[in-house]
Order: sequence, then C-alpha cells, then structure tokens
Amino acid sequence: MCEICRRIEKIRKGENPYFVKELETGYVVIGDSQHFYGYTLFLCKRCVCELFELDDAFRQKHLMEMTTVAHAVYNAFSPRKMNYECLGNGDSHIHWHLFPRNDGDTEKPGPVWWLEPDKMWNKSNIPTHTQLEEMKSKLVSELEKLL
Repeated sequence: MCEICRRIEKIRKGENPYFVKELETGYVVIGDSQHFYGYTLFLCKRCVCELFELDDAFRQKHLMEMTTVAHAVYNAFSPRKMNYECLGNGDSHIHWHLFPRNDGDTEKPGPVWWLEPDKMWNKSNIPTHTQLEEMKSKLVSELEKLL
C-alpha cells in the first residue's frame, strides 16, 4: 500500500485530523505543514501514477473537482495566486498540491520548492488543533458554496 493509500485509509477510519471533505473522485485534506497558509491536497481515490491512466469520465470529473477545491482554497484563504502541482516523484499515487501564494512567502519569486526544506517543513508550521479546525471550517464552508 502506498503512502497516499495509507492516508486515505486513515480518512476512512476517521483517524486523519487533516481531512476536510470527501468528493466523488478524491479527498480534500489540509497540508500537514502551513508555511503557505491554506496549503491543501486533493488525493485521488484511484491509485494510479498518471492522469492518462484514468478513464475519460473519471479524469474529467477529477480535474473539475480539483479545480473546485483550488477555487475554495482561494476563497477561504485569500491568496494573491494559486499554484497547482501534481508531481508524483515521491508518492506516485495521483495527488494535487494546492499552494496559496502571497507576496513575500519565499525569499525570491519562484516555485514553492525553492524554499529551503527546513523552512517549508519546520515544526513551527504545523497548525495547532484550534488553527486546523478553523482552517477546515473555512475550507468546507467554501466547498459547500461551490459544490
């Protein structure tokens, strides 16, 4: 079982505190680390590596839902710009990184991955229980409006 499948299994068991909402093709979760306030992931329900491995109808629905999730993140956290990434070099199971971006969130303008890992994944960026619940509430509210 891959790491994304393990996270999904925890969602299904009610053991993932970062879980926000289940959609038809995936699960919305708040990112474990919040250097980029509102960082959210959309985890595909199907364990495949590439978008072209999904049948046309599921892929179209998944991309529409991912876009809706990004719109909800934008509305909930008011960034200047959204970054969308589906990389899969570490965890090949399709999952989207949705990064709300703001001026000054990196030392120089560029992709989030230019940020030093120690800064991006610093323990100080882990939301408290209260912060996490507030973020989830904002995001689920915006998702409900858009769905």
